[in-house]
Amino acid sequence: MSLTDLKRKKPKQVIKSVSVDDFIEDANNYALGKASILNIPTAEPKGLDKKSAKIYRHATFTLTETSISQLDGLAKETKIAKSRLLRILIDEFSHRTAEEQLKVVNKSKKNEG
Repeated sequence: MSLTDLKRKKPKQVIKSVSVDDFIEDANNYALGKASILNIPTAEPKGLDKKSAKIYRHATFTLTETSISQLDGLAKETKIAKSRLLRILIDEFSHRTAEEQLKVVNKSKKNEG
């Protein structure tokens, strides 16, 4: 037995039987922008899609409890994913001059210690 045999299998979706009339009616509702009468859950992509995942790499960082709570607050307030927020902040910091970067670093040292 290999390790791939140990992967979790996704549970199979139960296929609901639908009459032709209900199918047509639901298609008409979809075309008109109305809600579905069949209540069939649509599969929404979770996380990154295959095309965009190629440009990202997983990383692990150690943060203080304060930093984590600040990041959580920012994410909730702005409705932006934490990883995207970090990419934005890194980009902003990298576009500063060396002098501006040093000021930010020194300011953060005072706040941490």
